[in-house]
Amino acid sequence: MSDILSIGEPLFELNQAKGESVFRPGHGGDTSNCAIAAARQGASVAYVTAIGVDQFGESFLDLWKSEGVDTTHVRRSGSAHTGIYFVTHGPEGHVFSYMRAGSAASRVTPEDMPAEAIKAAKVVHASGISQAISSSAADAVFGAMRMARAAGVLVSYDTNLRLRLWPLDRARAVIHAAAALADILRPGLDDAIHLTGLADPDRIIDYYLGLGPKIVALTLGDAGAIVATADRRERLPPIRVKAVDATGAGDMFDGAFLAEYLRTGDPFAAGHYANVAAALSTEGYGAVAPMPKRAMVEGALRQAGLR
Repeated sequence: MSDILSIGEPLFELNQAKGESVFRPGHGGDTSNCAIAAARQGASVAYVTAIGVDQFGESFLDLWKSEGVDTTHVRRSGSAHTGIYFVTHGPEGHVFSYMRAGSAASRVTPEDMPAEAIKAAKVVHASGISQAISSSAADAVFGAMRMARAAGVLVSYDTNLRLRLWPLDRARAVIHAAAALADILRPGLDDAIHLTGLADPDRIIDYYLGLGPKIVALTLGDAGAIVATADRRERLPPIRVKAVDATGAGDMFDGAFLAEYLRTGDPFAAGHYANVAAALSTEGYGAVAPMPKRAMVEGALRQAGLR
């Protein structure tokens, strides 16, 4: 059984770099990215999803195998496709376009959740996107979270708001209900502003701690992050990198944080580690390809005087 069990939708990626006319193939999907990020830090990870019987699904199976992610709980559907998304880059940063309606992952139900694997894990991770793709997927995530809590397994949740998938009022209701079941919550600042109506990071953290999570890691884009518990909070400064593409940086933070938190039991050490890992992941195009492994992150931590 794996220590980290990640639940959600993988998306085959086609990424057009600035100044180029071609789209380069890759892999994405926030919780798949998180699983790979954690595995690259040395964690034991499994993924729960469904994929189509198509070349994109096959590509993911090859990827997860090469990254050491357990695919025991990946279901293959002969009647639904693997989702796809496109990434372009404009003046305001990266722009996503999706072809995911009716994907195999969106047809996951509560009955597809692997009860024994959930109970045996140390952390179960999901996101707002995991729940936004369909009502049955939302119910499946809620079921997995409640099963984990009943077994004393930590629950990690990334708010990851995508307003193209659902209206704000529904997203807010579902995401905040899930946040109340989480032990570790990772909102991004832009998402949190939409979801809470608040702009001040400390007030946002107070709001989310009030919902019940023991740890809130609020990421601030290129301004770093804040990690907070009920009795302590620490601002993590930005790391200087040559950033070209922020695709998947938040997912990198998630995976690196969970891997380091399981290793050390210290949310603030895990936050510093994840903050550096996420920054490094922006130095290349695509979600997965530029994700650093532990040796690179450790080296950057030493260079920054954090080790």
